[in-house]
Amino acid sequence: MHKITLIPGDGTGPELVEAMKKVVAATQVQIEWEVVEAGEKTMKEKGTPLPFEVIESIKRNKVAIKGPITTPVGSGFRSVNVALRKELDLYACLRPAFTIEGVKTLYRGVNLVVVRENTEDLYAGIERMVDEGTAESIKRITRKATERIARFAFEYAKREGRKKVTCVHKANIMKFSDGLFLEVAREIAEEYPEIEFEDRIVDNMCMQLVMKPHLYDVLLCPNLYGDILSDLCAGLVGGLGVAPGANIGDEFAVFEPTHGSAPKYAGQNKVNPTAIILSAWMMLKHLGEIEAASKVLSAVKEVIAEGKSVTYDLGGQAGTQEMAEAIAQRILSF
Repeated sequence: MHKITLIPGDGTGPELVEAMKKVVAATQVQIEWEVVEAGEKTMKEKGTPLPFEVIESIKRNKVAIKGPITTPVGSGFRSVNVALRKELDLYACLRPAFTIEGVKTLYRGVNLVVVRENTEDLYAGIERMVDEGTAESIKRITRKATERIARFAFEYAKREGRKKVTCVHKANIMKFSDGLFLEVAREIAEEYPEIEFEDRIVDNMCMQLVMKPHLYDVLLCPNLYGDILSDLCAGLVGGLGVAPGANIGDEFAVFEPTHGSAPKYAGQNKVNPTAIILSAWMMLKHLGEIEAASKVLSAVKEVIAEGKSVTYDLGGQAGTQEMAEAIAQRILSF
């Protein structure tokens, strides 16, 4: 029996979570869900988007999965996702991007994973107003954080049978911060001679991914570049609707779809549940439920390839729950 923290989220989050639960139940892995709320609802009710009990629940259970949570742009509360990463030291963001037959895309055979450092860099939000007309952000890169994310990337590549790690940086301009990130990545790479290592300047990496994504495997990125490139990679394979994610530390792990909460579609049983279902696939692997995870991935691929019980964005007419039910039934048929 696994006890897992479940955060329904905002907007379409609760219905996506229900869809995910149907699929996980079909694997017959014994899970007890501990439901806690975070986001806009708790902001209104408790004055905070991330109540203390959410953190305590994850610390007890070690593993959580969440629906998308709304982050206001330019004002309002800071990102709950960023706060969770900091509070639980979830230093590694893992975002796979692979093509699935039946998903409309310009590419075939793409199979990438972005490994993103989660705690530092500009994305950490260390900023201030210097005066009325000047804003300042601090880009902080440390040897300690870079060593552990680089080692995470190489260990992941080794465990998953991947062949190459590409370090993404802008060390030609930011010679101290990105320079340190690249220097440390090179040092860690020497410990893994069986895995090919290379580096790419971030702007060139964007071009390379659009022109020849098949040449790349695991992308090791500082925080901000990793956030940007993971969306680019999702675009290569059909969009954020099929893009799962995980935030992992030494003690805790939180799994989530990479897309937003899409509040205008809330309650319409319309949105594609693939990303959160694939996030559950990643969670099951993390829990050691390898056979169940394999069934989830196979069922998702088969249902999408068949094209009969998929949501509107995949060319079908099924609702969120109907697509989840089709995936669950496919799992039960294995």
